[in-house]
Amino acid sequence: MKNYLILLISIICFSCQQKEKNKARVNNSDGITTKKKKEVNKQIGDTIFMNFMDEKGLLIAESLLDSLHPRIYVRFKNKELGILNAKLIPTTGKGNIRFNQIIFPDKTSEGPFGMDLQIDLKQNGNYIIIIGRSLMADNPFYGKFKVQLESKKE
Repeated sequence: MKNYLILLISIICFSCQQKEKNKARVNNSDGITTKKKKEVNKQIGDTIFMNFMDEKGLLIAESLLDSLHPRIYVRFKNKELGILNAKLIPTTGKGNIRFNQIIFPDKTSEGPFGMDLQIDLKQNGNYIIIIGRSLMADNPFYGKFKVQLESKKE
């Protein structure tokens, strides 16, 4: 009877050690296979929050202009004085879409502009760019487009 008891205890101890080794192997392999998730700027409702730069230093987001969202608001924070270069790139190539207005941190504004925008950033803080169709042209634009912002130091 003693022999069976010793045999049973040794089997239990041996099996517990095997489980711990398997857990250690699983944990080591998990660290190797995980990939860092790429962060992107997304449209939420009618607003795009430009928080993430790509590897080239550009703020890029895809957006959608439709009858529910006839204007898109692009919000970004400027930390250094310089020049802002912005582009609208419709997926169809051309379209009745433009930068309607830019609102500066001191709540003053300028506009309208075209599909390209180049303006001096003379203030640090939160900017808002309003994108929509040109009211001076026919055929309102509805569809997907990209917004690209680049801030260069003076």
